[in-house]
Amino acid sequence: MLVLNLLIKPFWIFGIDRTVQNTVGAEEYGFYFAVFNFSFLFYILLDFGITTFNNKNIAQNNHLLQKHLSNIIVLKLLLLLVYALFTFSGAFFIGYSREQMIMLAFLALNQFLVSFILYLRSNLGGLHLFKTDGIISVLDRSLMIVICALLLWGNIVHDFKIQYFVYAQTVSLSITVLITLGIVLRKANSRFWQLTWSLPFFMMIMRKSFPFAILVLLMTFYNRLDSVMLERMLGVDGAWYSGIYASAYRLLDAANMIALLFAVLLLPIFARMLKNKESVEELIKLSYTILITVAIIAAVASFYYAEEVMRLLYSRHDGESIMMFEYRIAHSSKVFGLLMLSFCAISTMYIFSTLLTANNNLKYLNLIAFTGMIVNMGLNLLLIPEYKAFGSAVATVITQFSIAAIQVLLVCRIFRFRKNYGFLFRLIIFIAGVIFIASYSKDLSVFWHVNLAVMIVSSFLLAMIIRLISPRGLFHVLKYGEGQ
Repeated sequence: MLVLNLLIKPFWIFGIDRTVQNTVGAEEYGFYFAVFNFSFLFYILLDFGITTFNNKNIAQNNHLLQKHLSNIIVLKLLLLLVYALFTFSGAFFIGYSREQMIMLAFLALNQFLVSFILYLRSNLGGLHLFKTDGIISVLDRSLMIVICALLLWGNIVHDFKIQYFVYAQTVSLSITVLITLGIVLRKANSRFWQLTWSLPFFMMIMRKSFPFAILVLLMTFYNRLDSVMLERMLGVDGAWYSGIYASAYRLLDAANMIALLFAVLLLPIFARMLKNKESVEELIKLSYTILITVAIIAAVASFYYAEEVMRLLYSRHDGESIMMFEYRIAHSSKVFGLLMLSFCAISTMYIFSTLLTANNNLKYLNLIAFTGMIVNMGLNLLLIPEYKAFGSAVATVITQFSIAAIQVLLVCRIFRFRKNYGFLFRLIIFIAGVIFIASYSKDLSVFWHVNLAVMIVSSFLLAMIIRLISPRGLFHVLKYGEGQ
């Protein structure tokens, strides 16, 4: 799963998604990015926590797959109607234009397809079919790469428009749904036409999934509201600044895929270990150490080489003046450098919130997420008018680190983990060392690519020298799921 995602998804983000923004321009892409994130706000109504609940439940009770599958598919279709009602009512309330409404219709359909794929994959994860799940996890992106590559470079269309990008997503996701549904139906020994309707079952699932639903809703708001608020609060310049934020957020989104994959892998493992009353302390330490090491190196490297990375990824658009291009690069570099620092906090949250989810500590997670949403919205309202996209980045960093710290303290209290001062000392030494290496590497040669490569390699060597990570630890985490 990790290898496939590290091969396919970075190419999607940097080869296709980035090229689309360079082709259509910051303003048009910012228009899409704001509507896309708005379609995310009520995403939980498509899922209602069913995916997370199902992953954990099937991992502990494999025999329930056939019984639950047919009912949940019907329930997902009903939730689509609820999601559409709330999403389009919200869009009408904030004054979306006809053009925005049309794009929102396709993006809303795409969100449903994504949620349906994730539900189907939760069955594969619950059965510990990680290899099959790994292939499905990159199938939609692989199809999008082929379709978008033909549209961008195949001379099929004369003038590439952002709408084509949305349509390509719809086609790719639809094909992925059909393939994944076929696999899950075969594993459950079921047929699509055997779908059943059971109101008591629906109520039971909704009741058990409700805490998951609230958690995802709150997390979605404080993670996706930034670009929507930028586009709405800054008037005629809103789409342009949303585009700048999108150009910086793209790399954070790419980095988050690594952390998300760890969470997807760990949730069913944690659930089964807790059911069997096994200690999770060692697995938490191993997985967190690996992930935070990568996060620290990525965050520090991005902070020191922000402008170089932005200039590498983004070019001048047709009709854009040199002065405007330089301003865009300067602003997006500051946003990118700051946003990537939050990758350390996000990586921490993915590990510790996954454990809390597996342990059914959803009341605490919801309280934390609600606090995060209030803090994030308040900071955005305060900072966006004066600092634009950079203000949103500041709000994101403060929110994510606050939530991560609270979750770590909560886990240590609930599970009574031993205080590991040796690990904390090595982690502090590592952070200081990576910062020193990054600052020193800037002046090694005239080629920043070489300097960056030296910085990354040296940082990983430092992690091994101080025994923060080891290849054996990574292998142990990856093999852990196969043995459960």
